Amino acid sequence: MARSPRTARRAARKGPATDLPALREAIATARLPGAAPQVTEQARSLLLAWLGAQRGTFAATVRALSDGEAARTIAQALIDRSAAPEGLDCAAGCAFCCILPGDDGGTITASEARALHAALTPLRGQPDGRDWHPQGCPSLDPETRLCRAYDARPMICRTYVSRDVTACEAIAEGDARPGTGTLPAQIIHITAQSLARAALKGITLAPTHGLATLAAAALDGQDIDAALRASRHAPTSLDAERRRLSRGLGSAR
Repeated sequence: MARSPRTARRAARKGPATDLPALREAIATARLPGAAPQVTEQARSLLLAWLGAQRGTFAATVRALSDGEAARTIAQALIDRSAAPEGLDCAAGCAFCCILPGDDGGTITASEARALHAALTPLRGQPDGRDWHPQGCPSLDPETRLCRAYDARPMICRTYVSRDVTACEAIAEGDARPGTGTLPAQIIHITAQSLARAALKGITLAPTHGLATLAAAALDGQDIDAALRASRHAPTSLDAERRRLSRGLGSAR
């Protein structure tokens, strides 16, 4: 007989998961305060489907959840099967969206951080996006303004779109304008990672990192462990990013 939601929640409180069925239960019952219910349930359904397709060990599955590879796989699948919005004004070398706000440039997972570090390490010591603009993404070529880590770019980059390049330029200079937004895959990505973190409580950590800080560390010659330490976010950053994206639901559709 299937357990009621209340019984399932009680079972989940007994302690950290130690096998795949318990991990599935933990994901199924994880709660995200302040989340949009429809987004949470879509992300949960996709994460459970991903989990059901896994044939590896418990340890390997935990690792894929904690480092964000599971969330990235889910989000990329959404992008791959969705048509791009019409009327986009994005073009190679535009790069105004690569002028990164704040101190660290945006939220990426550990899996994305490792991929970006590997792509940028061979370029260490070369001029980078910071030579074009003080807040330019270090991944950029300062002359062409093309991304030198395009294949390894994180989901935050893959999902940002614009219908008005002048809005991007204005936003880069601190003047908020309509016309830009993120594809739905980004909030699913962040929500799936939030669910994974909640399900892994007591098992392992699921850190996030700052995009610009990680890229700068790679190009400045730091090894991967040092770069991950330097770019690691406070634990509250993931929920803050999820809430920020929730406020922007409906844009760039």
